[in-house]
Amino acid sequence: MGLVAGKSAMTVGAQPVCTVCIANYNGESLLSDCIDSVLQQECDFSVEIIVHDDASTDRSLDLLATRYPNIKVIRSVSNVGFCISNNRMVAEALGEFILLLNNDAALAPDALSTLYEHASQQSNQGILTLPQYDWESGELIDRGCLLDPFYNPVPNKDEARREVAMVIGACLWIPRWLWNDLGGFPEWFDSIAEDMQLCCHARLAGYPISVTPGSGYKHRQGKSFGGNRLAQGKLVSTQRRRKLSERNKVFVMTICTPTPFLPIAILSAFLTLITEGVLLSLLIGNRKIFHDIYLAAIIDAIKNRNKIFVERKKIQRFRSISTLRYLRQFTATPQKLKLLMKYGPPKIR
Repeated sequence: MGLVAGKSAMTVGAQPVCTVCIANYNGESLLSDCIDSVLQQECDFSVEIIVHDDASTDRSLDLLATRYPNIKVIRSVSNVGFCISNNRMVAEALGEFILLLNNDAALAPDALSTLYEHASQQSNQGILTLPQYDWESGELIDRGCLLDPFYNPVPNKDEARREVAMVIGACLWIPRWLWNDLGGFPEWFDSIAEDMQLCCHARLAGYPISVTPGSGYKHRQGKSFGGNRLAQGKLVSTQRRRKLSERNKVFVMTICTPTPFLPIAILSAFLTLITEGVLLSLLIGNRKIFHDIYLAAIIDAIKNRNKIFVERKKIQRFRSISTLRYLRQFTATPQKLKLLMKYGPPKIR
């Protein structure tokens, strides 16, 4: 079992209430802040920590061996991505609850006690998160996210709103039994939007996606995977991240959209990808962006159509909420249009 931490004295071998799963790739400079924030939790229950190292080429494993010798480490011989990393950790977890925590994030001291208290009060336990704050500025980033019509996450900053469409995998709390029932992350996604798929799946099955009113975590956005952050007033992303994001959002849209809206959702998604790809290629002056990101996303969606519709059939078969209730956590305004108007075209490296 992993290292057991907490405010009160506990022993290795105690049944953990929570297992914190940290996926790591080349996070030597990030890991200590992340792990120390877990070890410093003010909670009166046992906590297990598991780190999956995804074939890092830096000295992450040396750091873990020397500074945290009692933490359980899963060493991958090849780079397998975020989905497989987390599925492997949860498969070996002993906690009643799972917290997925990015290696570029750190918890507030009362984070685990807040999550556990909130989960214990739920008659219908689902997925939880904490308010997310920027690492450097301390500014509130979101209290979970809504979704726009094209399945782009829309940060929720309304303190009164507790129910959301999704929470990001940087800090995602879920009962272990629910993770197993939902099947974890779809490994063929590789990385990006797997948290969206899990949350949409959970909501369709009738489980709430919520944010706690208090506590929080701070996050170095984009450090663990590159991109998805502001730099000098411009949105910055990598080509790989953007491609996976566009592709996987189409996957989630096709899998989870209620049947009456599915044809128009797929058609609008493909038309939007083509339009956005052409416009960005012209604005940025790089024709490869259209081919390597947007057209590639459409081609990959078509190639993976059998997997997509097998997953869709499985999820939709057990849908227990109405279409109206599912759409309640969506917002009508396209998020990318708002970002384009505010920051201009993104910088894609």
